[in-house]
Amino acid sequence: MNQRKLSGIEVCVFDAYGTLFDVSSVARGAQDALGKNWQAFSDLWRSKQLQYTWLRGLAGHHADFWQVTGEALDFALATMKIERPGLRDRLMNLYLGIDAYPEVATTLRTLKAAGIRTAILSNGSPAMLDAAVANAGLRDLLDAVLSVEAVGVFKPHPAVYGLVRRHFALSEEKVCFLSSNGWDAFSAKAFGFHVLWCNRFGQAAERIPAMPDGEILDLSELPAWLGDAPAHG
Repeated sequence: MNQRKLSGIEVCVFDAYGTLFDVSSVARGAQDALGKNWQAFSDLWRSKQLQYTWLRGLAGHHADFWQVTGEALDFALATMKIERPGLRDRLMNLYLGIDAYPEVATTLRTLKAAGIRTAILSNGSPAMLDAAVANAGLRDLLDAVLSVEAVGVFKPHPAVYGLVRRHFALSEEKVCFLSSNGWDAFSAKAFGFHVLWCNRFGQAAERIPAMPDGEILDLSELPAWLGDAPAHG
């Protein structure tokens, strides 16, 4: 892969679910109840969760990500005909303790040492994000945790990406946005950010505006993409 430096980056902003946090770890934590089809269950739950965010956004029927996650879980349980007492509550509680990917903390420390500020920009509700960040021990490695609840609509609405500009008072070219969700990465680029698509799952490129600046396999590759660090973070 050809790589070029992204110069002048002052803030790296990360999507949360699928990028910093391993969504599959939730169902994996309940394999004893879900059985051998736990990954298929996890994939269905995740796809329906995202579909509901888009449908609610288009229809103007916003609800926070905790509610949407629970409704998507109910759909997945019904579709796969899983009826086990207490399983729904167990899975929702596991979501609060979702695992971070192994390279996340080290990458964030490297960025902080270089004087680059770091943030999360997520569909997650503030309470969900607070629990996930605390569980992963990332609080001291993040300058901001931004939730779509501040604007009442989910990604990829431009108002969500605008939260970064509002919080940091920076122009888009000083921001590097990272997401493992192709639709999110491409949409953030269309908004005006520099974007690296963390394509953890080898997905094909989206056919929507606009092409990210580059593609990485995981976040450990991020520091090598960054050119001159700011003199003062």
